[in-house]
Amino acid sequence: MLKFMRNIGIMAHIDAGKTTTTERILYYTGKSHKIGEVDDGEAIMDWMEQEQERGITIQSAATTTYWQRNGTQFQINIIDTPGHVDFTAEVERSLRVLDGAVAIFDAVRGVEPQTETVWRQAEHYKVPCIGYVNKMDRVGADFFRVLEDVAAKLGAKTVAVQIPIGTESSFEGVIDLLEMREIRWDAGTEGETLVPSPIAAERQALAAEWREKLIDALSAVSDPITEKYLAGEEIPAELIRGELRRATLDRTLLPILAGASRRNMGVQPLIDAVVDYLPAPDEVKPALGHHLKKEEDIQVPCDPAGLPLGLVFKIQNDKEAGGLCYVRMYSGSLKPGAAVFNVGKKKRERANRILRMHSNKSEPIDELSAGDIGVIIGMKLAQTGDTVGSEGWPVVLEKMQFPEPVISVSIEPRTMSELDKLREILALLSREDPTFTTRDNPETGQLIISGMGELHLDVLVTRITKEYKLVAHIGNPQVTYRESITKTVEREERFSKLIAGKENAAILRFKVEPLPSGSGNRYTNAAKKRDAPDSIFDAVDRGVNGAFSSGLVLGYPCTDVGVTLQEMEYSELTASEFAFEACANHGVYEACLEGNPILLEPIMAVDLVSPKEFVGEVMSLVTQRGGQVLSMDSKLSGDEVKALAPMAKMFGFMTALRSVSQGRASFTMLFSHFEKKSER
Repeated sequence: MLKFMRNIGIMAHIDAGKTTTTERILYYTGKSHKIGEVDDGEAIMDWMEQEQERGITIQSAATTTYWQRNGTQFQINIIDTPGHVDFTAEVERSLRVLDGAVAIFDAVRGVEPQTETVWRQAEHYKVPCIGYVNKMDRVGADFFRVLEDVAAKLGAKTVAVQIPIGTESSFEGVIDLLEMREIRWDAGTEGETLVPSPIAAERQALAAEWREKLIDALSAVSDPITEKYLAGEEIPAELIRGELRRATLDRTLLPILAGASRRNMGVQPLIDAVVDYLPAPDEVKPALGHHLKKEEDIQVPCDPAGLPLGLVFKIQNDKEAGGLCYVRMYSGSLKPGAAVFNVGKKKRERANRILRMHSNKSEPIDELSAGDIGVIIGMKLAQTGDTVGSEGWPVVLEKMQFPEPVISVSIEPRTMSELDKLREILALLSREDPTFTTRDNPETGQLIISGMGELHLDVLVTRITKEYKLVAHIGNPQVTYRESITKTVEREERFSKLIAGKENAAILRFKVEPLPSGSGNRYTNAAKKRDAPDSIFDAVDRGVNGAFSSGLVLGYPCTDVGVTLQEMEYSELTASEFAFEACANHGVYEACLEGNPILLEPIMAVDLVSPKEFVGEVMSLVTQRGGQVLSMDSKLSGDEVKALAPMAKMFGFMTALRSVSQGRASFTMLFSHFEKKSER
């Protein structure tokens, strides 16, 4: 039943303990028989060789486990997401298909840069969250300061459902503010046995104070709680739980728990909180779809009895099985052997097998129904973001938006005979990862690959050499620029060519205009629809988009350019798709050349954390590289500096940062926007 299912993600900044916490969840739910440790390279969810070597999560891993709560078995589909900013697309596509998320915060560092990024992504998709303050046993841990940090930086209304007993090395358990009891974990059973006890006399006043804060926060959003509170009645834990669940689903409150996952403390109440506060698939808002025939947006209710409709949110290449298509079903169901219709591509495929994944292992299932997540084997044309369903219901689910790649390197095989094999491997990798692109440089003849950062490309190149056993040489990193225009231009374009004795002609009138930064490109058809058949308008569309990607002066793709087709002259005698596509392509290109083209460079949002004694040198280093310091925030763990800097000047920044801070400062970097390249 849907009400006993949870689709959740674990999200946080790098090194906050996402995978460590997930490994404990798998152990306590009986999915794994021993606890895998990230530090030992034995984490079940970090199954890639590189993940084990580097100690970081690179690919989001999916698994399904089961948990007993008050005599009822719940199915929990978990996706463990990466924390490093270079793999932000993995987080983005995971959050797109999840119903709820667990945000993990470091008890010492509080809200870190990537936490803010994934929180914004969760807000964009309106994903209800619960919070978990991990590493309460570390020096400098402060649960209450993290609550304030979350409220200040994320704008969330935090409410503690537990408070810690002790802190740092004296952390020994938590006080449950709903049941008003202390909970400790038996180290002899690897934390599997919970030891509840009454609240000690010296902690009763603090517990009463924080329970009062919990009731106060709930009374602001719950009439039943307010009525009982004003009447002076005892408020039962079940009522608190139910009202807190409602507030969490509305994203008005963020319940926060505490623990130390590495020491096997705090995980079971976290699993209970997932079941208690996060939504079942039919409790979230229906997915938004676009009906292609009616040309209107519709809601897709989560109904297993409806027509099948699902979203491919991830592709993974398996050497034996081929492409593994991770699919979240939003309506209806699919069975092995069934025909699957790729709605966007209008192609029919077959679901040869359907699997339930456990990291890199799997088990076959008889049916994948609405609300569930599984893997379909057999679809060869599907890409990330594709909608799959049935031909009788032409509905496309809302597509995922991915950031633009900002860093490029040239890649070449050791021998020319291996070039075709390299291209095949790159095609497989780019099908898996939407933020990884490849192209040929027409001037140098080089093969260029682009990604989100140096680590991102390093991981992909290592996969080529280790997984696919192909040695490739990599050039120096290059910045991926964009081109745009600065003035509006109107233009009439005429095309006429004699091909095989038949005239091919087209006449189009365009307006091209600059759009605000970050808008992307936009094509609007304002010509009368009855003037020509749809195939001609499709050809114009292809021509315009081809002009966007081929660039203007230096060959970099265009961005922030708006094109409006104002009029077209169509004659059945001379019109052809070829003529109108070529006319549109050349017309837009020429109009943009008249629109004062400019070169745009990627600007990165840089977050640095530095000990107080080095913060002056760190800020100076940023400004030397053309950066602009936006703010500085003092914390116990060090000063946090936020800045904007051009990508071109940030190569090798880590080495320089280590040099000026004796290796004690760290930074993360995320693409912010494109702006006009200055003459630095």
